[in-house]
Amino acid sequence: MNGNNKKMELLGNAPISKALLALGLPTMIGMMINALYNLVDAYFVGGLGTSQMGAISVAFPLGQIVVGLGLLFGNGAASYISRLLGHGDKDMANKAANTALYSSIFVGAAVIIGIIIFLNPILKVLGATESILPYAVTYASIYIISSIFNVFNVTMNNLVTSEGAAKTTMCALLVGAVLNMVLDPVFIYTLNLGVAGAAIATAISQAVSTLVYLHYVFSGKSVFHFSFKECCFSNEIMAEIFKIGIPTLVFQLLTSLSITLINMRAKEYGDSVIAGMGAVTRIISMGSLMVFGFIKGFQPIAGYNYGAKKYERLHEAIKISVLWSTAFCIVFGLAAAVGSREIISQFTKGDAEMIRIGEKALRANGISFLLFGYYTVYSSLFLALGKAKEGFILGACRQGICFVPVILILPVIWGMNGILYAQVAADVISAGIAGIMAGRIHREIGMGRMELGL
Repeated sequence: MNGNNKKMELLGNAPISKALLALGLPTMIGMMINALYNLVDAYFVGGLGTSQMGAISVAFPLGQIVVGLGLLFGNGAASYISRLLGHGDKDMANKAANTALYSSIFVGAAVIIGIIIFLNPILKVLGATESILPYAVTYASIYIISSIFNVFNVTMNNLVTSEGAAKTTMCALLVGAVLNMVLDPVFIYTLNLGVAGAAIATAISQAVSTLVYLHYVFSGKSVFHFSFKECCFSNEIMAEIFKIGIPTLVFQLLTSLSITLINMRAKEYGDSVIAGMGAVTRIISMGSLMVFGFIKGFQPIAGYNYGAKKYERLHEAIKISVLWSTAFCIVFGLAAAVGSREIISQFTKGDAEMIRIGEKALRANGISFLLFGYYTVYSSLFLALGKAKEGFILGACRQGICFVPVILILPVIWGMNGILYAQVAADVISAGIAGIMAGRIHREIGMGRMELGL
């Protein structure tokens, strides 16, 4: 059996536990290591001072916006590709993959140019104080330009995972993250480049991850054959990409918006609050990305078996994914809550106010993180099945529909505590909505099983 047939066998016939481990675990590990980009930068930059730590916190939403472009085309195409492969239509899947990759590169480059042109006013809107702004400009000008590599990497991450080659994604992320950890202290301290050194280290690391994906493509291991000639901007392909990709982009934009709103609310309380909340965001983001990584393995299984009308396998995949992701969230969330003071202390030279704020926020967010796995499985499931409307509504809850009203209202009523606990309130509400919508999709799957006599 050749490599491509093995991937299809894994998606459609292997035991669900084996398939989830084979596809989800490597991607989960890769995303965990990729999250270290953010944590390592924060750890080493935190040693420079509170304003420098605040600078990378303010610039963080910009990186999320650029990554969102990779998700727009990559995740949008991945759902469609998995269903096409389930139907056995490899030719259309190849066209969708090429269209997504080249589109992401061109659109990403255009957006990056626009951000660089208006960088100063954008950073001020994102919450940069006068003391933070110079460091934020230095860091962001390098970080954003190099993000074109990340657009490519995120798109390829989704395309490669959609064909069942999760180990390649893990390797690409692993190589880049390890290199970043090695280069950060060298560029920041040894070469005395400060925040610019952190950005340069990240840029080099992302470029190396790009080389890993290019090697995979040119070695002929992929199901897809990449060439601009294979692009097909037909209404069908673009509609399918945007149907899932636009909601995914909106989720990413909402994440950036939520961080920006926190920074804007925290701005009136000083750099220490911005830096403390920035550290909490990056820590919780590490757990979130690990869950997303696992779900990246779940999505092609769900999409493939839904397309192939293997509803029994789909039901089992959902059940196991909820169980495993929730177990992980319990362990990660409790560890963050119990060790909150010690963890936050690693991101500052001794700013007592930053530690106090960060400790309270991390403890609360760690507890509410227990609900994140359940919520994420179902918000991702709708998109994997091509149900864009339902997926959009549920996916937009945690960082948008629920979070925005909370962060606007709660600080007015509760002061600084309203900032610290806004995400917690949004998490609880979002999990409740996920529970309601989960019942609907299970009824549909149950009807499909009945029609097939299962």
